[in-house]
Amino acid sequence: MASFSTQIRPHAVLIPQPAQGHITPMLKLAKLLHSRGFYITFVNSEYNHQRFLKSWGSDCLKGLHDFRFEAIPDGLPSLDSEVTQDIPTLCLATRSNCGAPFRELITRLNNSEGVPKVNCIIADGVMSFLLQVGDELGIRGLVFWTTSACGFMGYLHFSDLIERGYVPLKDESYLKNGYLETQVDWVPGMGDIRLRDFPSFIRTTNRDDIMLNFDGGEAQNAKKASGVILNTFDELENEVIEALGNIFPRVYTIGPLSLLLDQIPNSATKPIKSSLWKEDDRCLKWLEKRDEASVVYVNFGSITVMTEQQLIEFGWGLANSKHHFLWVIRPDLIMGESAVLPQEFVEETKGRCLLTSWCPQEEVLSHPATGGFLTHCGWNSTLESVCSGVPMLCWPFFAEQPTNCRYACNKWGIGIEIDNNVRREEVELLVSELMEGDEGREKTKKAIQWKNSAKKAAGPGGSSHKNFYRLIEDIGGGLLDVDSKFPS
Repeated sequence: MASFSTQIRPHAVLIPQPAQGHITPMLKLAKLLHSRGFYITFVNSEYNHQRFLKSWGSDCLKGLHDFRFEAIPDGLPSLDSEVTQDIPTLCLATRSNCGAPFRELITRLNNSEGVPKVNCIIADGVMSFLLQVGDELGIRGLVFWTTSACGFMGYLHFSDLIERGYVPLKDESYLKNGYLETQVDWVPGMGDIRLRDFPSFIRTTNRDDIMLNFDGGEAQNAKKASGVILNTFDELENEVIEALGNIFPRVYTIGPLSLLLDQIPNSATKPIKSSLWKEDDRCLKWLEKRDEASVVYVNFGSITVMTEQQLIEFGWGLANSKHHFLWVIRPDLIMGESAVLPQEFVEETKGRCLLTSWCPQEEVLSHPATGGFLTHCGWNSTLESVCSGVPMLCWPFFAEQPTNCRYACNKWGIGIEIDNNVRREEVELLVSELMEGDEGREKTKKAIQWKNSAKKAAGPGGSSHKNFYRLIEDIGGGLLDVDSKFPS
């Protein structure tokens, strides 16, 4: 651990958007800062804090006097079920309701005996409105965009797409008439991308669409922060990162965060989990009984929803491929219903399929038995697949997932896209190709190359390793001995 005064040390307050995909990387960043001597306050919504305690119990938070969890209201009614709240509603509610309780929290922390003064606020990229609290109190504020760099760049140019007349769409026929194949060549660092490769919120006929305006506006607000943090590494998204460096004076590419965390195996925060669902450890025991690279891991993340018919098409496609598969099916995966597969599917796949409601994904992806990943292309999942050297079948759902899919398939060479109108025949064909075909072998080869690049970036002397130390120098307030390094 870096050296620091027992009386005075830097105190960082981190607040993610109240959704699983944002909490996970923000907590990793918090753990890294703590390992370097920071006092940490991690702020969840009250709803998610209760979900966290239900999944892991209060004992998981004991014994850490300098890594505390706090909760503030998000302004929405509590839900009885363990589901992700409606995202557009959540975005508007947090912006309207979180400012005052967050200010009260910062004030309370600064007046608490034995707690260092807050000297840094790290807000989720889509919670940038909370930086105003820091401005009013004279506290440095940064944003952590938990997306890919290319996804962030896409959001950053929503306003240009609107100004140039690409968005909103003229009518709903533009969703299917080929218009989304229109190429755009003026976004810095992104070459010729198509409209369909931008974050999905541009696919609207409504100029007042909540997410079009909210995420586009939050991206612009990043220009008001002291710096932008990204969970990526320079080699993976080099052109986009260079372009962002021309827009923002301080960009900290410090990913993959999980690989930086691997260098501090004895961290006091290691037992703290980030999952809002209870993880099912049976899957790891199940994988132990499978051959190397023989299992398809299937997980569409914490927010994706699909129709019952889409679920059935995926199910029979996987079943008909004859490969073993581990499938995470959240209780809320089906729109407005419980996710139930037909009995004949269960009988057909007996012995080569394990269904679970949630699992420790990074451990599953890094297991030798896992040979392919059917995914929604959320950034956490994409980056975890890169770190594990596992190729992907990509079925993007919304937000910047289409952007990540485009890069995974066309730039990084590690993915194969599945048509949005999912059919069991295509799923069967592509699963077989990924697991045993020539294209699959090539994707696996590229995935392993990127895995090695990620390890190099996060290792001593690597770009992300250096950028992380640049970050703690900038936000440490001169209170840390930054010569203290990770174990080599």
